[in-house]
Amino acid sequence: MKKLGILWIVYGILRVCVGVVQVFFAPIATVMFGALLTRVADYQPLMAFFHVAYTLMIVVSFLCGLLGIFGGILSMGNAGSGRWMLIVASFLALTEMPIGIALGVYTLIVLVPTRNSEKLQLR
Repeated sequence: MKKLGILWIVYGILRVCVGVVQVFFAPIATVMFGALLTRVADYQPLMAFFHVAYTLMIVVSFLCGLLGIFGGILSMGNAGSGRWMLIVASFLALTEMPIGIALGVYTLIVLVPTRNSEKLQLR
């Protein structure tokens, strides 16, 4: 569990840095997306959708990063205390390729028990 906690701390720091970069590049991304809409007759709804989607991506990055950092720190001390944070962070990490998918799937496999594994442990 300690290795998984270290991986989540490193990945959480990476996701927070990605969120900071997304915030600083928001004006550039807006201009770039707006340049694609020059041939569209009614571009205002699409631009509004872009702003909502971009803001949602920033929130997901920060939320995944913070949950990963805090869950990783808590799981290194006590195996059960940061478990729910890491499960939520692993679902949020599935939005990023390839590292987020790999770490998210591995975390879900390790932390979410199946009925078969519970039956095997009872024997």
